[in-house]
Amino acid sequence: MFFSFNYWLFMLPAMILMFATQWYVNSTYKKWNKVKNYRGVSGMEAVQQMIRSAGLYDISVEEVGGKLSDHYDPRKKVLRLSSGVSQGNSVASLAIAAHELGHAQQDQEEYLPLKLRAAMVPMVNIGSYLGWILIFAGLLLNFLNLSYLGLLIFAGGAAFALLTLPVELNASSRARKILTDSGLAVDDEELRGVGSVLNAAALTYVAGLITAILQLLYYASLISGRRR
Repeated sequence: MFFSFNYWLFMLPAMILMFATQWYVNSTYKKWNKVKNYRGVSGMEAVQQMIRSAGLYDISVEEVGGKLSDHYDPRKKVLRLSSGVSQGNSVASLAIAAHELGHAQQDQEEYLPLKLRAAMVPMVNIGSYLGWILIFAGLLLNFLNLSYLGLLIFAGGAAFALLTLPVELNASSRARKILTDSGLAVDDEELRGVGSVLNAAALTYVAGLITAILQLLYYASLISGRRR
């Protein structure tokens, strides 16, 4: 059931896509992490300057461990930068810090897709586990209505991935404007590097959406096959 022809038909392309995307993101980050930004400021210094420029005074900034673990926490109004981004003075550090600040700006403006995505988090966390359990329980018990319920619950993950895409693309768009308005990105090569890092990051969410859809289709094919 798990490693049938159908499994590889749907999931092998997803695995290849995720691997290729991760390789591209890492290589792009590695390339632009070696290029010093024009102002020579660290990610922490840059984000503090961008906060002042954007008027986001209720945002605090913390350094966290891990590689590319950068994120914005809307519940605590905290922007967390990984050590490499916080301490680094590269073009990549600028791009990542600005992207996360874009999320903070979305939060301040109550950007609707961000609010909807946040509201979906509890449902998706539960559905990611409960969905496939119900699917396979229904298949084993030959009670397909239970499997269809599991499929519906599991579909929340694909809906979440779909909603994440505009949130991330909008944050990247905001990042470019924040960097320009704050005067931190002025050199043409620097702007090209920022764009490359942000575009590479966006691909991970595209790949995530495609993977979620393929996984959903795989489960749907299992249920359909049992029904026939």
